[in-house]
Amino acid sequence: MKKVFKLLVLAFVIASACISNAQQLSNDRNYFQIAPRIGYDFPTYNNNTPYIDYKGGIDLGLSLDYYFNWFGLGVDFDYIKNKPKSTYPTDNLFTTLGTPITNFSLSENKITRIFYGIGPNFQYRSASRKFTTELNTRIGLASIKGGRTLLTDNPSTNLLNFHAGYNAKNVLSFKSQLRFTYYFNENFGINAGAYYLRHIGASELNDPTLGIASGYHPFNTIDDQHFLEQGGPQVRVEPCDCDIWSVGVFAGITYKFGKKDKADVCDVCGKDHFPRCCATCGCGVTVTARDKFTNETLPNTDVVLTDLNGNIVQSGTTNTYGVIVFNDVATNDYIVKGKLYNLTLEETSIKKDEFIACKKDGNSIQKVIKYGDLNFILKGNVVECNTDKGIQDVDVVLKNTVNPGQKNTLSDAEGKFIFHLKQASSFLLKGNKDGYFSNEVTITTNDYDRNKSLFIDFEMCVNPCGKAITLDNIIFNLDKWDILPAARPDLDYVVKLMQENPTIKVEMSSHTDSRGSHQYNQELSQKRAQSTVDYLMSKGISRDRLIARGAGETELLNRCADGVDCAESEHTINRRTEFKVVCPQ
Repeated sequence: MKKVFKLLVLAFVIASACISNAQQLSNDRNYFQIAPRIGYDFPTYNNNTPYIDYKGGIDLGLSLDYYFNWFGLGVDFDYIKNKPKSTYPTDNLFTTLGTPITNFSLSENKITRIFYGIGPNFQYRSASRKFTTELNTRIGLASIKGGRTLLTDNPSTNLLNFHAGYNAKNVLSFKSQLRFTYYFNENFGINAGAYYLRHIGASELNDPTLGIASGYHPFNTIDDQHFLEQGGPQVRVEPCDCDIWSVGVFAGITYKFGKKDKADVCDVCGKDHFPRCCATCGCGVTVTARDKFTNETLPNTDVVLTDLNGNIVQSGTTNTYGVIVFNDVATNDYIVKGKLYNLTLEETSIKKDEFIACKKDGNSIQKVIKYGDLNFILKGNVVECNTDKGIQDVDVVLKNTVNPGQKNTLSDAEGKFIFHLKQASSFLLKGNKDGYFSNEVTITTNDYDRNKSLFIDFEMCVNPCGKAITLDNIIFNLDKWDILPAARPDLDYVVKLMQENPTIKVEMSSHTDSRGSHQYNQELSQKRAQSTVDYLMSKGISRDRLIARGAGETELLNRCADGVDCAESEHTINRRTEFKVVCPQ
């Protein structure tokens, strides 16, 4: 253990000496980092010895990494200690004469594994650069030594269980490691992670005294009792060059270095800081967009940083957390402005004095711009009915039912659209597009509290023309085609749809099950379809917009054709009335 500690200290000293002129990073490119760690290793030793298991143990490691940007190259060192565990049954063990064996001698020597590897790194950094996730892959060599296990009984000293252990050198090894790091500042952080390490073909020792690599004394098991076989010879187990692999978890520290860059030194600042001081002594400005009444953050807000003459210095859009960061902003007076869906937010200002404080304590300048409009924002989405498929270029119409007025907008490629809605109002929403139709739906803002919510999420659907829609409540008496009272609400729905979409035609189709003759079913279904059309005409729908079609038993929805034995519930599925919208060509 002392040797390992000395190695870790020596590696740290060498790394520090190599970059003694190192200075705080100017960015996320071309930097070096060192990460010592301590962890626990869970091993699996593949060998032919049947009564040997292995315990977990400590892992001391060190990673030296150089990152060009999000990718880099690294070197790993690992010192791992495990211990074998004899699983030979010593409880209820008897001699061949039935005498219990109670005294045993057991020695279990620890196994040391030392791994050196090199390979590529891949890194993901959060926007704030406080968190990083790294994937480290390594290929290298390992030495594996120790693990001798010997179990004998006393006083006869029968060799009950034995494994000579390992003394393997230059074993080809592979390692994959996932590491998560949190940085307290630009240079120092703590890390935690997990790894998988595999050694390919680790050779077992052959004991020169016993002349075997491993073996055990055979026994018979009777009623959970173990009896040594009469004069049973030692069973020799053939050694193998088998793989050894393990997984482990760890925690440690990370320290980042970088080459000194004169362009990153600012004479006016007098020192580096985080966010860094650039050649113009710029500081970072973090802007958060929030709603004035609910305090919720506002993603997708357009933000601009202008000087006092109105010239745009930097611009961008807030992320999903409502935040945008402007880097390397030179010392000056500024105005921060924002727009959300074409509505202006309350602007704020930045004074020169704030840059002095920024350079002194190393923190970025924090600013908040607020959305103060009293209206709601309707975030809508148009999809095809009964699917989640967004429909593009739907003409969405919004009508105010309290005060006359109408707004129109087109859905985007994902079917999304935006409207601003006044409080205490009611609106009708409808979507139009060639090949699709929709009903008007009502939205009232009386159901929402502006002090609790800015956004109203809403999904509306449009049906494609030519799609048959079943009317569940259109039921006829046996051998009859009169419209029953229960059917009127569904037919009134069709009336309303045709009144709201004056250019469409509707085909009303009636279907029967397979029982009865084909001709009878055809005639009955035609009379029923005509009855539905007559009802729609009685409600003012023009005859030339209606089609009556009796399908009889020709369009069954299941297997229940002529000659097939079906339950009544299966026949019911086929007895239905449907309507199909025929959009204008």
